[in-house]
Amino acid sequence: MTSNQKTIKLQLFLARAGVASRRKSETLIESGIVLVNGKKATIGLRIDPTKDVVKVKDTLIAAPQMHRYFLINKPVGYISTTSDESHRKTVLDIIPKLTERVYPVGRLDQESEGLMLLTNNGELAYKLTHPKFEIPKTYEVLIEGRPTGKALNHLRRGVKLKDGFTKPAEVSVLSHDGPNTLLEITIKEGRNRQIRRMTERVGYETIELIRTKLGPFDLGDLDEERYIELPEEAITQLLK
Repeated sequence: MTSNQKTIKLQLFLARAGVASRRKSETLIESGIVLVNGKKATIGLRIDPTKDVVKVKDTLIAAPQMHRYFLINKPVGYISTTSDESHRKTVLDIIPKLTERVYPVGRLDQESEGLMLLTNNGELAYKLTHPKFEIPKTYEVLIEGRPTGKALNHLRRGVKLKDGFTKPAEVSVLSHDGPNTLLEITIKEGRNRQIRRMTERVGYETIELIRTKLGPFDLGDLDEERYIELPEEAITQLLK
C-alpha cells in the first residue's frame, strides 16, 4: 500500500463505495471480513483506492469516484473553461494534469482575477452556484472616480440590468487610489459580468476586479500560491 496524498482511511472508502455507513464499516473491519490485498484489514488502515484491492466477504469493492478540490488564484488572461478553440490559457492550466475530470465552479471573466474552485463534486458545485442557496461571493473592485453616496446606495439596493434587477449587495469603500476608489462588494447571485455591469450602471467603470471569497473559501487560504488542493475532510468540515 502507498502512503501518498491520495490515501484515505479504509472505513471512508467503504462508506463512499456504498458498502455501509462509516461506523458500520468499522464494525465490518473489526469482524475480520474485510481484506486489503489479501490480508485482514485493521481499523485506521489507509489505502490507495487506485491501487489497493479491497474485498468484503470475497466481494470485490470497486473504487468510488475520487473527489478532487482545487482552490486557484486565477490570473488575468485565463478563461474559466476547460478547453478553448482559440488555444487561450484556461484555468486547467493552473493545476497539475489529472486522471479525474474537474471543472470550474462558476466563472470569472478573462479580465478578472482571484478565487475559483475546481472540482468533480457535482453536489458541491450545485450548492455553490444555484441561486436558491444564495452563496455569498466577495470582490475587491477598483473603479474609476469616487462614487457618490447615492451611487453606493443604489448598488446596495439593487440596480436594473438588461436581465432584471440585481439583489441587494453589501458595498463598502476600502480606500482611495488617487482619483479612483477601491470597493468591496458582496453579492449572492452570479450573473455574467455582474459586478462590472452594476458599477457601469451607476456611472463608474471597473478597472480591476478580484474575487476574494466564495462561500466558505477565502483567497487568503492559498497563502499566495497559485493553487492548493483541499482534502475531502476539509470540505466536509467547511460545509458543516
